[in-house]
Amino acid sequence: MATPAICIARTACLLIAGLAGGALPLAAAPARTPPATADAGERDPEALAALDRMGAALRGLRQFSLTSDASTEVVLEDGQKIELDGVVTYKVKAPDQLFLELRSDRQLRQLFYDGKALTVYSPRLKYYAQVDGVGATLGELVDQAAIRHGIEMPLADMFLWGTDKAPTSAIRNALHIGGGTVDGEPVEQYAFKQDAVDWQVWISKATSLPKKLIINSLDDPAQPQYRARLHWDAATAVPATAFHFTPPADAARIKLVPVDVAVATPDAGQEN
Repeated sequence: MATPAICIARTACLLIAGLAGGALPLAAAPARTPPATADAGERDPEALAALDRMGAALRGLRQFSLTSDASTEVVLEDGQKIELDGVVTYKVKAPDQLFLELRSDRQLRQLFYDGKALTVYSPRLKYYAQVDGVGATLGELVDQAAIRHGIEMPLADMFLWGTDKAPTSAIRNALHIGGGTVDGEPVEQYAFKQDAVDWQVWISKATSLPKKLIINSLDDPAQPQYRARLHWDAATAVPATAFHFTPPADAARIKLVPVDVAVATPDAGQEN
């Protein structure tokens, strides 16, 4: 079994990219029936405009709490799919403070970023790791945490939409599917296709915030799917204490190793 340092660094990407909880189907049928087969390169201006509105709404949030129930499919070596469920919780204050928790029956992780230090904490294993200078903004944090340490945060695009980090030029196909409701809230559904991935998003008509997301990975023949249902709270103030980590007396500090070291080291063990 790998050392705790390797465990946290190696599994951070897996846990933060995947584990969330189950989602329910859209409550209402689309307002109009989409074509059975989209023409290659079809880019509906309304679908692209909806992404612009969503990006502007996300960039306009100065603080928020977000709970996401989602599920991710993991493909085993023999091609069998395994579904992993859990809950992702964010607390965010722009431009540079973030708390993230990923909770499931099998694992628990927390991330704290106070604008200076990034802390990865395993409450069940009682280990934590800290690094400084990860990013001056949340967008930079998302980018640098992935590049340096393999920490790919779930729903990370919400920190990039509306910036030059998420150009719509990468989208080959864009379709407006129609209207519906998610959790009783009126939404519009859109579908997009890019290299190695196609995805759908249900966007609130009232706030322009995403309410539901489905992503299909096309670079795997099994096409594993990620589904998330998003619950936003932009009205309740997020206390500054949410972003600061105070290590418990029984927690041990370890090193968060660089991603190239973590990837090069095999890990046959499981952790909580």
